[in-house]
Amino acid sequence: MSKLSNLRIPGRYLLKLLVELVILCVAFFFASNIDEWLPKEWVFASTVKIILHFIIVSMGFSLLLRFLAIGYRRRKQLPFAKKDNVTVGLTNIFMMFIFIYALVSVLGLFGIQFKEMFTSLSIVAAAIAIISKDFVADIISGILISFSNEIKIGDHVKIGGQSGKVIDINISKTALLNDDDDIIFMPNNKVFGAETINYSTKPFKKTSIDFEVAKGEYTTIEEMEKVLIQLLSEFENDIESYSYDLRVVSIHKDYLVLKFQYQLNEFNRRLERSIRQKAVRYIVANISKKAD
Repeated sequence: MSKLSNLRIPGRYLLKLLVELVILCVAFFFASNIDEWLPKEWVFASTVKIILHFIIVSMGFSLLLRFLAIGYRRRKQLPFAKKDNVTVGLTNIFMMFIFIYALVSVLGLFGIQFKEMFTSLSIVAAAIAIISKDFVADIISGILISFSNEIKIGDHVKIGGQSGKVIDINISKTALLNDDDDIIFMPNNKVFGAETINYSTKPFKKTSIDFEVAKGEYTTIEEMEKVLIQLLSEFENDIESYSYDLRVVSIHKDYLVLKFQYQLNEFNRRLERSIRQKAVRYIVANISKKAD
């Protein structure tokens, strides 16, 4: 019963559909009779026609995408309170379409032909291309990301130097929620071109903790590993028993750089934070104690 209630179209969504449909019908009615109602010699007649055409096309395209989204949600059993890559992709397509069509309409208001402007080598065309190229690249990249299977909303990823959970892919930015509960907005163009690790595609999540130990402040690596494993014994049902590993990353004159690794049975952001916090606090306290 709860699933069926989640799949019902919310009243707010139906109201938007109704409002857009009414606006479309009114604009179409006026556009069909505008030649009879407005004198041809009126200086703003062409402006009114362009505005009406913009409303008709934009509302019609919006309604089409809304109905496609409703059908997709019904087929995928996706509640209206949630969104995935396809619903986000449809929104991004609509935003890109509105941006392009609005530009064409504005140019039409000034009597400029869109095709002629971009086929010429005028300074205006070059300036617009330079100014808008990054924004357009972000839009196109956002659409490609939305409809790909590489990154999905809800995935835990590492993109470039940033790690976190993907919470949104909008028209120009991808939003990540990191371990500090900070929201990081990254341009879609950079996300699309960056090296990406998607931890959600793996059956487990590997966690690494790097730290330094001064020479002579420990007995053996094996003994230190046993201490760390014992420290995390309360999480033994959440960590693969064979995955513990403490190894030397690099050797320096006065200290060693060590890496302690383990793998969770399944990814859980809060659990990973708790385990890491306990291990890091012990390591810091242990080294500080010996240093004293």
